[in-house]
Amino acid sequence: MRENGAATVVCGHGAGGGGWEWAIWARVLAQRGFAVIAPDLKPSLGGIERTSFADYRDQVLEWCRGAGEGAVLAGASLGGLLALAVAPAVRPAALILVNPLPPAGVLARPLHDAWPAIVPWARTRSPASTQRAMPDADDAARLFALRRWRDESGAVLNEARDGVAVDAPRCPTLFLASEDDADIPPAAVRALAVRFSADFRSIPAASHVGPLLGRAAASVAADAAGWLAGRLDPPQA
Repeated sequence: MRENGAATVVCGHGAGGGGWEWAIWARVLAQRGFAVIAPDLKPSLGGIERTSFADYRDQVLEWCRGAGEGAVLAGASLGGLLALAVAPAVRPAALILVNPLPPAGVLARPLHDAWPAIVPWARTRSPASTQRAMPDADDAARLFALRRWRDESGAVLNEARDGVAVDAPRCPTLFLASEDDADIPPAAVRALAVRFSADFRSIPAASHVGPLLGRAAASVAADAAGWLAGRLDPPQA
């Protein structure tokens, strides 16, 4: 928490992305008095192909500890699962989870076949593939993302695919689900919200990355900021 009493929001990005995914949210949250930290997840010293879910989890733990007490934790996709995994240890003031990868026990079968050791999203990126991933974004946002997609650890994604066990959050939690998400079934996100007695928002006509990078991203962020302001304790005088 900052010296002026405003909460710091620690943001975790999705697979193949980076902290840049949160640029719109960072601007909206800053306008409402929040500080925002959105670092990039880093490969382990052994390289991206040897990077594990635990490596990423440890990084998110360090981000949260650096943000101090009273921090809020936000995560999108893989970042959402990481946020759920670290929440018991860091005890955030609140959680915001955007199309999170489901933890163990939510889906009857995996979302995807096994991933290769390195998922070559940087090497295979193209305008066409980016447009397919971001149908609800404008051309500027697609170009912004196209230049930044990165390769990802197949080991991390396979661990997530096989199911990561998490405990129920013990803080106010908001789940956001894109209605047109082709990667994470919105019903799975809703089921998580019900399981954890959390708040839930459905985002119409939004893709998997739409809440962060689509045309509606600023309004989604503003809604999340309003929810957050209503769930956090007022600063002490």
